[in-house]
Amino acid sequence: MAMGFGIVGCGMISNFHAKAIADVEGAELVACFDMVKEAADRLARETGCKAYYSLDEMLADPKVEIVTIGTPSGAHMDPAVAAARAGKHVIVEKPLEISLERCDRIIDACTEAGVVCSTIFPSRFHDSSQTIRKAVDAGRFGKLTVGDAYVKWYRTQQYYDSGAWRGTWGLDGGGALMNQAIHSVDLLAWLMGPVAEITAHTALLGHENIEVEDVAVAALRFNSGALGVIEASTAIYPGYLKRIEIHGLAGSAVMEEEDIIKWDFAEAIPEDEAIKQQSAARMSGGGGAADPAAIGHHGHARQFHDVVEAIRAGRQPLIDGPEGRRSVEIILGIYQAAETGQAVRLPLSSDPQLRARQFGVAGLK
Repeated sequence: MAMGFGIVGCGMISNFHAKAIADVEGAELVACFDMVKEAADRLARETGCKAYYSLDEMLADPKVEIVTIGTPSGAHMDPAVAAARAGKHVIVEKPLEISLERCDRIIDACTEAGVVCSTIFPSRFHDSSQTIRKAVDAGRFGKLTVGDAYVKWYRTQQYYDSGAWRGTWGLDGGGALMNQAIHSVDLLAWLMGPVAEITAHTALLGHENIEVEDVAVAALRFNSGALGVIEASTAIYPGYLKRIEIHGLAGSAVMEEEDIIKWDFAEAIPEDEAIKQQSAARMSGGGGAADPAAIGHHGHARQFHDVVEAIRAGRQPLIDGPEGRRSVEIILGIYQAAETGQAVRLPLSSDPQLRARQFGVAGLK
């Protein structure tokens, strides 16, 4: 029997969620909620689900077993906690939340309720990402030395002007890093391991009337001793494919969007030739480099499938709440390093007052 999904927040991202749910065997979109009646009615009309204008009423619907949260980033916590307390499993669009304390409240609520919590990072489910991770796990890179993530995208001023929450600390939680590059931050840490120390610079260079950065550059030291770089921007015309580079003493791999474009190892194995042939085909399009609506939903579908299977098997999903929290912590560390001009060590405190005292920055969100 299909598991019933309910979508909270019927903006642009809800279209991706609805399409992904439709592609998952054993899943059905049964409800949606938005405080804006017209938004909920639109999604209900397009998908055949039931529209709700009260979150409590949707959460009381016994057909709703899994809730996906697609509200603005700084408005994830309240509906996620409410869903968990109503006994619903929770899938939260990235970022899990915009502060560690708010992330922890979501995680704690799901743990206390005994429901699954998952943070959406569809890039991990791409075949290319899985291929590189398997090579890391097999030790094919040897000692890891350098890991880099580049997200050089373009967003028009109209993009930021299209929603009052965009480009604000309170609801967007940050700019090019927290909103766009967080997928690559997650991938880099998943492949390279935990980040130990960060130095960084951020700037607002290409847009007006927003509070957050549209350019960020960070240097990382991982727990392993390897070094790395994160570059993120929404002020680079015309926008280029996001890029991940993993390097070690025995091998290197480079991925653009979903394509592996470099695959070089000191010791070859039979599977390498097939990977190289596939990479030559260059299947990826432009992704979200210039158009946020151009991102595919297949990664979402794979992740939703994993969550459904996790619930049925009584296991944790591949990307749970703490996994989602990790990328938020790295990005907050970058912001703190940029603000203070000092190296920042992880882990960070989740107490906002303690963090402000530690870094002397009371205004950090």
